[in-house]
Amino acid sequence: MLDKFRKSKQAEVDMLHRLESEGRLPAPYTGDRPSFADAIRRNTEGMNVIAEYKRASPSKGDINLGLSAADVASMYAAGGASAISVLTEENYFKGDLSYLDEIKSCGLPMLRKDFLVDPLQVTQTLATPASALLVIVRMFADDAKLKEMIDKAHECGLAAVVEAFDELDLKRAKNAGAKIIQINNRDLDTLGIDMNRSIDFIRQKDDGEIWICASGINEPEDCMQMNKLGYDTVLVGTSIMSSPDPQAKLADLVAGAKS
Repeated sequence: MLDKFRKSKQAEVDMLHRLESEGRLPAPYTGDRPSFADAIRRNTEGMNVIAEYKRASPSKGDINLGLSAADVASMYAAGGASAISVLTEENYFKGDLSYLDEIKSCGLPMLRKDFLVDPLQVTQTLATPASALLVIVRMFADDAKLKEMIDKAHECGLAAVVEAFDELDLKRAKNAGAKIIQINNRDLDTLGIDMNRSIDFIRQKDDGEIWICASGINEPEDCMQMNKLGYDTVLVGTSIMSSPDPQAKLADLVAGAKS
């Protein structure tokens, strides 16, 4: 699955290298960029919720395409999200970088969720209002390249959300200097969900790290469980986006996260 995503991003990487050679890389965004880490870190009330703007996925197909980025900006802020994850991958998730500009009006920090493989994509992200970007460990066969992506994000003032699927991913993430670690419960081969990953791996959380549980969070009870385990936040997309009332669904999840 990740090989397909990597290939789908090659045209973007080639374009960015061409722009670099021509001295035409986009300039950094100069507006407000609220802290992603501060927004999602556990507080005295408990765990937080990152709500995701997700229009499609390989496992679910199209998801509520009538819900625009502008709709999401107001719904998610009113529903109690601490931050917003924005899918920007076009071919498989029907995302777009422009959604970051459309959602910024709500004032919440945004995570650019995409399949990033080149440091120039960090530069590209810096030109948007995003406060963070996703770095998937398995997109990098070379540990040095993984560390380069994380370091580049930090140098640019962006938070790097480093995603792990198994024990090896988690070890590589920590060795590469990840401070925000996301555990993804989805099996990339079957597209099924295994919540035991989040249950087992949280024991390896170290002081100073921020941990996110992603995939498989559907009900307030799921949030309650992850809160009790010690996660800082959960990232939820499909169950909110597919709900008849996304704002109410999000509010219910946020209430569960504080229980």
